[in-house]
Amino acid sequence: QEKIHFESNHLQISGILYYPEKNKLNQPLPAIIIGHPGSSVKEQAAGLYAHKLAEQGFITFTFDAAYQGESEGDLRGLEDPAQRIEDFKAATSYLITLPQIDTENIGVLGICASGGYVLATAAADPRIKAIATVSGVDLGLHFRKGGDGNQDPSVFQNMLEAAANDRTAVANGKEPGYFPLFPATASEAKTMGSYAYEGYEYYCTDRAQHPRSAKTMPWLSVDRIAQFSAFDYIATISPRPVLLIGGSKAVTLWMTQKAYEKLNQPKEMYLIEGASHVALYDQEIYVSQAIRKLAMFFTENLHDEK
Repeated sequence: QEKIHFESNHLQISGILYYPEKNKLNQPLPAIIIGHPGSSVKEQAAGLYAHKLAEQGFITFTFDAAYQGESEGDLRGLEDPAQRIEDFKAATSYLITLPQIDTENIGVLGICASGGYVLATAAADPRIKAIATVSGVDLGLHFRKGGDGNQDPSVFQNMLEAAANDRTAVANGKEPGYFPLFPATASEAKTMGSYAYEGYEYYCTDRAQHPRSAKTMPWLSVDRIAQFSAFDYIATISPRPVLLIGGSKAVTLWMTQKAYEKLNQPKEMYLIEGASHVALYDQEIYVSQAIRKLAMFFTENLHDEK
């Protein structure tokens, strides 16, 4: 592993490069940029996938989004879709400067919220040659309709009003406000359903918690997310290939299916039986299946045709 920094919109972004143990041909290798879920950091699910795909012979690259983890940005925890997409473009630009990278064969993998971001990025950046998602979501849809797509519209309307009030408070000299991303206790999380409890268990217990992973989000994120739509232009990714991996029991699967419908060929949706949304972050029985499929996909589609 190698810790590095690159610039995105004048912010220093912190990343980690993972290398295969051996490069038998001693030549530039294909690379995969791996984006972390919302509120996560590069050392969690993204780091796990980066490590396992490096074992398959790829150079892999994870980074903390701007305003998050070890990356710069004064309003900590800010979730800004435009900045997130710029981060992926900047990461691509950084990799292209490295002699150990096969610059004509760079792919991306987005997990959860990054799944939506990498699709939106690839639609506008043809330097990205192959695109994959795991438990991919459109964060705008997630906020507007809920993880399962059945959220009462009043919930998001109330969030927009709270965000507007916070902007007014900031304009009058107050510090930006934050709201919690997770229930306060395990028992509270369980009352909110399996999806909420899974998120709580992953981010707030010894299962996978990390000191730099965000537990709150500034209200100033909400109206930036409000009109974001990750899937609007993804048909233009074609003829580059896209692989969408989802769990058969993931409540967010409807968003993966929505993305699949909007994509043109070549595209594939691969379901992992029994996996929930968060199980694909770290549960070996499911992650191993995802890695096998991803390794096949990127091996087939990231190659030197010269």
